[in-house]
Amino acid sequence: MSAASGDVGGDASRERILGRIRRALADVPRYERPRDHPVVRDYLRAHGERTPAESVDLLAENLADYRAVVHRTDTAGLPPLLGRLLASRGARRVVVPTGLPGGWLAGARVDLVTDSVALTPRELDGADSVVTGCALAIAETGTVVLDSGPDQGRRRISLVPDHHLCVVRIADQIVDSVPQALERLAPGRPLTWISGPSATSDIELDRVEGVHGPRTLEVILVDGDPRSM
Repeated sequence: MSAASGDVGGDASRERILGRIRRALADVPRYERPRDHPVVRDYLRAHGERTPAESVDLLAENLADYRAVVHRTDTAGLPPLLGRLLASRGARRVVVPTGLPGGWLAGARVDLVTDSVALTPRELDGADSVVTGCALAIAETGTVVLDSGPDQGRRRISLVPDHHLCVVRIADQIVDSVPQALERLAPGRPLTWISGPSATSDIELDRVEGVHGPRTLEVILVDGDPRSM
């Protein structure tokens, strides 16, 4: 199929979708707004009650169930742990967001590649690892959420390199459930929801990792506040 015919097909599909939306909204008065019909949110906000320590344990369990590798440390132990994890993979070129605290990788024997608009996909693909923070983590689903904050960078740096090290603060970044997460996340920000390393299955249900993101996800749960490092 030529590019031109592909564009025509895309336009036709878009018009079909928009046409269905218009027909569905045909009987809605022009003055009506979404706030005129509040959505009833009477579902459970969390499945059971937990202590903070139990939420951390559940998060670690569900992350591991999704084949993420989980580590725990305190603030002082974060830099040496990151250094050991990168060294164990033989990582040399490591991508970092512009706002990643400099002390996190103090002493790590790597070449740091700071995210920028000039960083090409080829350069990203040639990186060994990426180190980021996160917006929050969800215990019940084993999910880490990034929102492109200063210590997370643009979405692509957590999708292209083959190895992602993600730091989660235990004290203030772990919530129990998706409803609790949505209350804290800004809907206008680019959100990336990560539950384990990238994986997909073909029609034979053969699992393949690393197709849409890193093959290896390592999550570091930090007791303390490493932001000032």
